[in-house]
Amino acid sequence: MKQKVTNVLNWLMAAMFLNAGLNKIFNYLPPPADLPEAMKNDLAAFMEIEWLLPLVAVTEIVGGLLIIFKQTRPVGTLVLFPVVIGISLVHFIVEPNGIIVSIILIALTAWNIVQSKDKYLNLIK
Repeated sequence: MKQKVTNVLNWLMAAMFLNAGLNKIFNYLPPPADLPEAMKNDLAAFMEIEWLLPLVAVTEIVGGLLIIFKQTRPVGTLVLFPVVIGISLVHFIVEPNGIIVSIILIALTAWNIVQSKDKYLNLIK
């Protein structure tokens, strides 16, 4: 039962990252009209560095695809870890509206890291 719940949560996480990455490339979801000024400034800074947004998009897509499958989930977790940290910092510092989703992402990422600690320890040895 625990494995099924973990799989469903990871599939939802993968769907969220796939959607976010694809949206950065194809821009099919417009940003909300009531976006705070600090977020608008952050997005403008992201757009100023031409290669940064495509890099984050590809990272989210690749990480989302890797999270789907149990065999590649540890690598997907490592790929998405910096993105989750970035999302969390934005919601903790700039825009607290998405803080619940951010906490859920941190918890799921931490859970995946704990579940795969033996595989990560093999990388260090």
